[in-house]
Amino acid sequence: MISSQNYPEEPSIKMNPKNPAIIVAGANLNNFYYSSDTGRTWNRGQLTSSHGVWGDPVIEVDTMGNFYFFHLSNPPTGNWIDRIVCQKSTNNGKTWSDGTFVGLNGTKAQDKQWSVVDEKTNTIYLTWTQFDSYGSTSPSDSSIILFSKSADGGMSWVAPKRINKIAGDCVDSDNTVEGAVPAIGPEGEVYVSWAGPDGIWFDRSNDGGQTWLENDIFVSSMPGGWDYDIPGISRCNGLPVTKCDLSYSPYRGTIYINWSDQRNGLNDTDIWLSKSTDGGFTWSTPIRVNGDETGHHQFFTWMDIDQTTGWLYFIFYDRRNYTDNNTDVYLAISTDGGETFLNRKISESPFVPVSGIFFGDYTNISVHNSIVRPIWTRLHDGQLSIWTDISPLENILTSTQSPSLIKENALIEGYPNPSRGIFYVSFKLHGPALVSLDIYDQNGRMVYSVFSQRQFDYGKHIIPIDTRKIGLSSGSYICSMKSNEWDEKQIVMIVL
Repeated sequence: MISSQNYPEEPSIKMNPKNPAIIVAGANLNNFYYSSDTGRTWNRGQLTSSHGVWGDPVIEVDTMGNFYFFHLSNPPTGNWIDRIVCQKSTNNGKTWSDGTFVGLNGTKAQDKQWSVVDEKTNTIYLTWTQFDSYGSTSPSDSSIILFSKSADGGMSWVAPKRINKIAGDCVDSDNTVEGAVPAIGPEGEVYVSWAGPDGIWFDRSNDGGQTWLENDIFVSSMPGGWDYDIPGISRCNGLPVTKCDLSYSPYRGTIYINWSDQRNGLNDTDIWLSKSTDGGFTWSTPIRVNGDETGHHQFFTWMDIDQTTGWLYFIFYDRRNYTDNNTDVYLAISTDGGETFLNRKISESPFVPVSGIFFGDYTNISVHNSIVRPIWTRLHDGQLSIWTDISPLENILTSTQSPSLIKENALIEGYPNPSRGIFYVSFKLHGPALVSLDIYDQNGRMVYSVFSQRQFDYGKHIIPIDTRKIGLSSGSYICSMKSNEWDEKQIVMIVL
């Protein structure tokens, strides 16, 4: 548990990929949290700003290690949620600036923002929804998707630009355009998807947001709409999440959109994924992420990509194990570009939300170099709290005897990665030892044993593996090395 103080819900989390020990989180309405030990212990505080703090927390980190807390406004003079506020921390989330803002446009409401940082330029990109009049049912009032960016660490923002072509209404429901989440492509492309009338739409820019496509691209319908009912949840949504693979895996450049909907019935909400390998111009048929039998609810999904491996990670609430409103939290993992998924329960015990207590609008997850930190809300005996999971990834994967995913470490390394032929495994021993080296595929099947119980002396050793000679096709594999000197060590090997 991260905290149960000050009624936290709707959490966001981000680790610094250059120092994954540093993690910052936020939760409604004005809670912030920071950890310096990869999320094992946490400190907390409450955010203040002269612009007001009114929820929708989004945590971001730039290439310099500065963290940002984006949220809605509630100024003492002005209008409720009349701008998007950006507060900055230069000390790993301990203290925050008063904040800058973007989007102020008279009495119009600015809502449901999300951000991304271009790791090559340190530019911050931001997208959100503008309501002419929040909650209005008047046909003359509409909602649109806006875009802005900052090239100076959040100090200033370019004038917002409308990027969507089809406006929505202002009801804050299925026909409102919402859920704009930006992503960055390998060459600095800016990708955005959102939900609204007719389903999920997509747009892209090749010049840092200066120009966008003349017409939005349709991704998928959302049968039942993005605003749907889940028993015990005061309101629930299936708004999309956009991510792009920037790793050097075989799936580099693939764009993914993750959402949930009720296309299989009002009693069967599911988690979905669609992907594009051509820059977003065409999209795959939706792929079901949750691997249970039909007839259960999965909802409030979020996804992230480990940009060191290209593996996909999803967090969502899940009721597959119950016939009532008992709710677990599940993690899904894909190692093959979103074709297949491993589902694992990560919450220790179920909880039962009640519709009288607002539960928030989303979960979140941050992943880097096989360190996986999801974050979610729990409601138990009327008490709200937010949680993460600090289990090593190998423990999650081996919960049903799957071979562990492996991150590179000081004792065992692999290169070049990706490999087109010879892949070298390097390892160190502090004394004589018997060593075994095996290769597993993504489904946990051993495909090749390089050697078993071979005697090695102390020092550094380099083993060449001819991936073509042993018949490995393109994909991700796991090199598993065992020794009587140290526990099993593993690395991911990518073959092109």
